Amino acid sequence: MKTSAEIRQSFLDFFAERGHEVVPSASLIPANDPTLLFTNAGMVPFKEAFLGQEKRANPRAVSVQRCVRAGGKHNDLENVGYTARHHTFFEMLGNFSFGDYFKGEAIRYGWDFLTGTLGLPAERLLVTVYETDDEAFAHWRDDIGLPEDRILRIGDKPGGGSDNFWQMGDTGPCGPCSEIFYDHGPEIPGGPPGSPDEDGDRFIEIWNIVFMQYDRAADGTLSNLPKPSVDTGMGLERLAAVMQGVHSNYQIDLFRHLIDAAVEATGATDRESASLKVIADHIRSCAFLVVDGVRPGNEGRDYVLRRIIRRAARHGHKLGQDAPFFHKLVGPLVKEMGDAYPELAKAADEVERVLLAEEERFLQTLASGMQVLEQAVANLPAGGTIDGETAFKLYDTHGFPLDLTADIARERGLVVDEEGFGREMAERRAQSRAASHFTAETIKIGTDEPTVFEGYQQDSLAATVVAVAREGSQAESLERGQDGVIALDRTPFYAESGGQVGDTGVIESANGRFVVHDTQKQGGVFLHHGTLTDGHLAQGDTVTARIDGERRAEIRLNHSATHLLHAALREVLGDHVHQKGSRVGPESLRFDFSHDKPVTREELREIERLVNAQVRENHAVETREMAIDEARAAGAMALFGEKYGDVVRVVTMGPFSMELCGGTHARRGGDIGLFKIVAESGVASGVRRIEAVTGAAALAEAERADQTVGEIAELLRGPKTEAAERVAQMLERSRQLERELARLKAELASASGDELADSAETIGPAKVLVAELPGADAGALRESMDKLRDKLGTAAILLGTVDDGKVRLVAGLSKDLTKTFKAGDWVNVAAAEVGGKGGGRPDMAQAGGSQPDRLAEALSAARAWVAEQLG
Repeated sequence: MKTSAEIRQSFLDFFAERGHEVVPSASLIPANDPTLLFTNAGMVPFKEAFLGQEKRANPRAVSVQRCVRAGGKHNDLENVGYTARHHTFFEMLGNFSFGDYFKGEAIRYGWDFLTGTLGLPAERLLVTVYETDDEAFAHWRDDIGLPEDRILRIGDKPGGGSDNFWQMGDTGPCGPCSEIFYDHGPEIPGGPPGSPDEDGDRFIEIWNIVFMQYDRAADGTLSNLPKPSVDTGMGLERLAAVMQGVHSNYQIDLFRHLIDAAVEATGATDRESASLKVIADHIRSCAFLVVDGVRPGNEGRDYVLRRIIRRAARHGHKLGQDAPFFHKLVGPLVKEMGDAYPELAKAADEVERVLLAEEERFLQTLASGMQVLEQAVANLPAGGTIDGETAFKLYDTHGFPLDLTADIARERGLVVDEEGFGREMAERRAQSRAASHFTAETIKIGTDEPTVFEGYQQDSLAATVVAVAREGSQAESLERGQDGVIALDRTPFYAESGGQVGDTGVIESANGRFVVHDTQKQGGVFLHHGTLTDGHLAQGDTVTARIDGERRAEIRLNHSATHLLHAALREVLGDHVHQKGSRVGPESLRFDFSHDKPVTREELREIERLVNAQVRENHAVETREMAIDEARAAGAMALFGEKYGDVVRVVTMGPFSMELCGGTHARRGGDIGLFKIVAESGVASGVRRIEAVTGAAALAEAERADQTVGEIAELLRGPKTEAAERVAQMLERSRQLERELARLKAELASASGDELADSAETIGPAKVLVAELPGADAGALRESMDKLRDKLGTAAILLGTVDDGKVRLVAGLSKDLTKTFKAGDWVNVAAAEVGGKGGGRPDMAQAGGSQPDRLAEALSAARAWVAEQLG
């Protein structure tokens, strides 16, 4: 019996022997691709090659790609643990041809690997082809020798689309598929693909070959691609299940060992529990997402990670485990997968720390979620319904799965509006899908030949215009006043990448002058965006391309400073710090990084000190090219979300910093002159941002700060060295006066409240008091409310005031009146008159408003409403 690890290696070896380049798994965060939440298929890292935007040295590749399907368009999260083959994380075995071999060889490779290398019996395999793909059908019949009754033609579904026709998006590359199925035998329920009972477990898809041969236009027209390609994929987990003779992926060796670890961590007694499968699946996706730089949060990828961790924690809770346990599975996971993915073993401690912190947060939100649920069900009668909006709020905000809410509801004799919950969930998914649309739109520039970048050595050079575009489409020339895009055979202009902005400058010929506003990259082609200010410019023209050298010089200083900043952050805050984004421009630099709390003033001071110490060391900024494996072994930092080739550029600044980087840099660290942090802030959960300046801008910032301190010292009539101490004394004095003022306001309001009690009127069974309390703030209103309620007994009281230009309202009811109406409903009657709204408990509610001139009308409306309720 082959283990999962042995199958993984056999696949790589098989295709390597047939001329394929072995490509390591890319990050789960798609490189430079905002259209996808996660890498969800083996072809994603090769998207640019399939689109013709990237030229690969070897037109054949093989990989075992880590994939996640737990958000956006492809989301299997809700099915995990309850089916035999759904996962949030899986490994996709794939071989690829970029304009090299096509249908015949791809089919032969798949068949030979399955029946030869793995030894699967040929009689157990059947295949599908697209309904009209006679070429693939013939290869299976004539080359492989499959009987025609084991080659099934699959057409389009009634609503459109087909399991045997693949497309990258609504437009772009697409083509028919051919799938290989394994037959478990007639004793297993289920029918062949295309039959009514195809969803059974008898026939299991184990291999999918996509023949990418067409380009779909916006009107749906298909045209032949000049270089048809092949994208094949096979789930490692499915194949291991077949090879190991089991019908569920959760029974393969890898999952058996993870489930054993989950049993030990949770103390579970039922080893067949679906919750154990959920936990074993989720530890893989969570661990690798953390390895690739994702941190639990409230948006995008971070939100998905938080959901998965909390789902795992919830299932541990169902198994009776009330303490954090999920992080304990990192070690067993490293044992299973650490050899294949060394980055997992290296980051194990950080993964444990992140998972433990999120588990602890969930235990806290579990308590707060229970409070929300208790409030929602407090006044529901037996057999009542918890509305879908509340159920989804518990799920979305507090991490309560629907089944947890339903379990609690059953204990109380209640039900949950699952249809309402479904509508809320559908709306959330629609938002996710809108953010994850996979598109292949490009500027039609008329060339795919990579531009030779010579901007490391030269600011100006002679070049030839190889293509022109205007309004997104290829053009022959540009005329004066027209905006457009120019591609050159060689260029000194840096195209925006790795956080560094694109260069600006001028491209001139004997006949025209083109002002470059920005430089971008499409595949390997550098696109110079700008305006033709004089004459005309056409394809084939000889030009002089010249960047704005002064602007580039400022960018170089800021880019080198980001490398020093990155290294300093890791030294001061810890190795968990990873770059999450950056912008390097001429005026400043911005650096986003993973860190789960604000950076203290002392830490910022130490970070700034370390960077400036390196500036004074004045090390040469050295760049050299080396193989990516060699660079990583040397300790070079690679950035998440960046795509690297086999040969990379390594930038070193003394012994302090070594990073993979294609950007432009200063010649020596001392050229930076001075580094000054100007701001630190949070941009997302677990992500902080530092903004800084260098050189002349840093000196100007220091001078401004010094001038400000000097002006403050003059106002305080003391030296600069005592300014901070004197300001602190003044602030403390101000706080004392504010506390004294609040006390006096409360006394005044209380006295006024005592007098108001005498003016309460009797309506029905209650004393009613609706009045303005001049001079009170929100705190004084509440204090007066409490005293009046105690004094009046059965009472309904609404007080209002104008505080700092805003209306403050508070409504209070004695407990016995809450059966008649709610304080929140009453206070909102008044709030509506002053342009506001509010809420609170049934017996106490508050509101605000922005129209103080209408306070009298608000109080009048409130009195009329309460009289109607009590009359």
